[in-house]
Amino acid sequence: MNGERPRLSSSSLVWPAVILGLALLGAAAIVSGAVERLRRAGDEITVTGSARRPITSDLASWRGTVEVQRAALPDAAAELARHVEVVRRFVTARGFADSLVGVSAINSSTVRQMVNGEFTNQVTGYRMSQTIEVESRDIAAVTALSAAAGELLAQGVPLSPAPPQYLFTGLAGMRIEMLGDATKDASVRATEIATKSGARIGRIKSVRQGVFQITPRNSTEISDYGMNDVSAIEKDITAVVRVTFALEN
Repeated sequence: MNGERPRLSSSSLVWPAVILGLALLGAAAIVSGAVERLRRAGDEITVTGSARRPITSDLASWRGTVEVQRAALPDAAAELARHVEVVRRFVTARGFADSLVGVSAINSSTVRQMVNGEFTNQVTGYRMSQTIEVESRDIAAVTALSAAAGELLAQGVPLSPAPPQYLFTGLAGMRIEMLGDATKDASVRATEIATKSGARIGRIKSVRQGVFQITPRNSTEISDYGMNDVSAIEKDITAVVRVTFALEN
């Protein structure tokens, strides 16, 4: 050995340089791609807007079901008809026209004997029922009818009255206007957020309509599937939209 260091060939010097250059180019491409993705991800903003309006129910309904049970079918049918006629007269006597009073078809079933916790084929009676329903735009009259239904129970009528239902039929006419108001609310919110970040909103890129919520007045209850409250006369309608705006510098 003469103590001299081995010389590197020119080819052995070129390849590390090429590899380093490619690595640097790859890193630059990665950084550039990340910046580009960030720029694309930041060019829009999505906000939720809402609009709420008070409404008053314009249609009300009340229903009550009469049910009887007797050992013989003819007796059950006759008693049911008698009680249903009492309820019908009770309703019309409070100012409701016959055309507003509906009576459902008869629902009939057999009652079978039970032995040791199991039903046998022995028929012991017949159960029959009919439902009487009233629908009117006279909200006060339907409310009064519901409150007076207890008088029928006192007379021995086997009635199961349901609470009155209060409906609003004007939603279709309000839908477009309320969605417009909700979109304006979304625009105000988006503008405030964008301004604080040094940008401004541009065109609307997409609008997604949410469900309508009809709730009792001042209620905070909501549902993912929408609500249509029928228990209150005074209600609120809430429309919700999700709007995506373009962002401009």
